[in-house]
Amino acid sequence: MKTKHTKTLQAIFTLPTRASIAFGEIEALLITLGVEKTEREGSRVKFSLHGVEWHAHRPHPGKEAKKYQVEQVREFLTKLEITP
Repeated sequence: MKTKHTKTLQAIFTLPTRASIAFGEIEALLITLGVEKTEREGSRVKFSLHGVEWHAHRPHPGKEAKKYQVEQVREFLTKLEITP
């Protein structure tokens, strides 16, 4: 895993939850971890691995993930037993 992905993973698990993580960085991390990405209607996207799914909306017009999205991806990664 690249250093950039490691930093993104650490940022996701940082408390208090940060809202300054670019959604694209989260997507890149998940794809690197082998998570399957499925494009849906509009800005919707689904990530799945081993039967665990996370449904999200890409933020717009900004590019930073909202706090609740960071919390959801943290929960998704925890279910997959992926932690920093």
